[in-house]
Amino acid sequence: MRCKISIECIFDNIYKIEVPLPQNPLKSINSYVIKGERSLIIDTGMNRIECEQTLKYALAKLDIDLEKTDIFITHMHADHSGLIGKLSTPQSIVYFTKEDAPYILGTNWEKFWLEEANYAKKFGFPIDSLSNAIKKHPGYKYAFRGNLLSKISYVEDQQVLNYGNLELKCIKTPGHTKGIVCLYEANKKLFFSSDHVLEDITPNISAAYENKNPLKEYLESLDKVYNFDVDMVLPGHRRIFYNLQKRIDELKKHHEERLNEVLNLIDTKTPNDAYKVASLMHWDIKYKNWEDFPIAQKWFAHSEALAHLLYLVDIKKAKIVIQNDRNYFLKT
Repeated sequence: MRCKISIECIFDNIYKIEVPLPQNPLKSINSYVIKGERSLIIDTGMNRIECEQTLKYALAKLDIDLEKTDIFITHMHADHSGLIGKLSTPQSIVYFTKEDAPYILGTNWEKFWLEEANYAKKFGFPIDSLSNAIKKHPGYKYAFRGNLLSKISYVEDQQVLNYGNLELKCIKTPGHTKGIVCLYEANKKLFFSSDHVLEDITPNISAAYENKNPLKEYLESLDKVYNFDVDMVLPGHRRIFYNLQKRIDELKKHHEERLNEVLNLIDTKTPNDAYKVASLMHWDIKYKNWEDFPIAQKWFAHSEALAHLLYLVDIKKAKIVIQNDRNYFLKT
């Protein structure tokens, strides 16, 4: 099968492979390859044939021997971790954080999605749409399933990995997920930002049962990397960029505006749930009406609205009221 691939040499022995994500608003993921005596792949794409064929074809073009290659997974989402079972070998090391490990490895898979569904239902997601939302969720459809034959290595904050001529420092930046980790190469001033800092789109910050105040964590993680000396930012999606601080300032302003928008969608007397708030928010998406949103996009929107509502509760600008086992929000 012929594969349309994009391979770009971005630095000495560092390559960016654009892996397509068909029928997905993200369009593609950037998988990075550090080529050396022992090579490293940073993120993989979803567990679907289009991603697998593209990435394997590109790796072959780069003459990458998978038996002499390790894999670094920046976080749990299927577009970053789904192909670990198709790329790793018994000689490989697969790196990720302990926080995201259960979701990357699919431990207690059905229990995980049941808890996600119950949490979403508690905050207003329609009960009759839950099953369909989960079945069409890309994290459910295209995640890794099976047993890894390779060695697993849990990375810690500030741990250094050496590949090629790079010293890659692991920087935990919780927010987008509990266990997301970026890689910083101080000597070359390179920052592999994963989905923590993106240039053309804003990272999705979603509340879930395992992450009760992700926006607070995310903003703190932006501050954590703000003063890094960086010449080039290598994100998980879309284009490479060069001004880390400017983009962080833009992201913080975006969330400040988002918080104000959400605060204006609740009042002091009539409780609203997160699903209702999400339906009233502005979304940069091609669908004009909330009713036209695909169910998976409604799930993401609901989770992001909830993240902002919970942050407002944390800073005492909103409060939760419980009615019939459902959580609603009031402005304080």
